[in-house]
Amino acid sequence: QVQLVESGGDLVQPGGSLRLSCAASGIFFSIYTMAWYRQAPGKQRELVAVITGGGSTMYADSVKGRFTISRENSKNMVYLQMTSLKPEDTAVYYCNGQRVEFGTRLEYWGRGTQVTVSS
Repeated sequence: QVQLVESGGDLVQPGGSLRLSCAASGIFFSIYTMAWYRQAPGKQRELVAVITGGGSTMYADSVKGRFTISRENSKNMVYLQMTSLKPEDTAVYYCNGQRVEFGTRLEYWGRGTQVTVSS
């Protein structure tokens, strides 16, 4: 059974930092592309950051220079280090894992962790 479990969400003041973690189980983690998405109230879910199995990364323009995605394949973990947080970063953050196998896209989601940026 595949599970992605996020943790680390919290209430933080503007300008603060948080580190989100995602623990994966039930998949051959190192070959999966992992990503963080977020969804704010009343808005569509949006891609925040992506990291491939080989460690290549990509970020949404809104978080470039502030967020860093990383992974530890030996621990089946992916992280999102968030700094200089803004109120507009408030959202539920979701961990995502995906790969294409024999032409079929395999994709898994966690249940999310709430990040609230407010004074």
